Amino acid sequence: MFALVQDDDFVRIVNSNKGIVINDNQYPKTIYTLWTQAEREAVGIFEVVLDTTNKKDEEYYINTDVSYSYSSGVVSGSWGTATAKPLDNVLWEDGDEDMPSDAEVGDIKQYGLKPQHKQRVNDQANSLLSKYDWYVIRNTEDDTKSIPSNVSTYRTNVRTKANEMCTQIDNASTVDELKALYEYTEQDDGTFTRPLAEFPEEL
Repeated sequence: MFALVQDDDFVRIVNSNKGIVINDNQYPKTIYTLWTQAEREAVGIFEVVLDTTNKKDEEYYINTDVSYSYSSGVVSGSWGTATAKPLDNVLWEDGDEDMPSDAEVGDIKQYGLKPQHKQRVNDQANSLLSKYDWYVIRNTEDDTKSIPSNVSTYRTNVRTKANEMCTQIDNASTVDELKALYEYTEQDDGTFTRPLAEFPEEL
């Protein structure tokens, strides 16, 4: 990423896929690839150094736009303080001026992380269970066809694990605690596990 600097001040981010006009001089796009750093900077083109200290996982946080500045021969870009996304659903309230005409007080304004993550867990569980639904349907229509015990056990274990996962998600009191449920760490035996654990291995 490159930026244009003039009079010791950041002007704008430039498109490195095409040439650029600086002070009525046309420069080819090769300025970004074939020119040396010193040659580029001599005409005001600087490579941007990004400071990602404040940038956080967009799954869990809303990051600010990047702010750019030029100082001591360096163009830097940095993010402001990120805002954690809500854990629970945010509802429209009486007096919300931005409430759309087709919404009502009490409708969901913004989906929270917990409901979204629990929905993913339940969707995954449903996908795992659906592969064996035909055993249940067959048994319902013909009770002489029993459901294999390993299938029944597996289906029970999937539902149990889904409930456990949803409980763990519900128990997270901060966004970082929720995020940590999905972070894998290496164990003494060389395997990698996460606090949320996994669904039972498929049959």
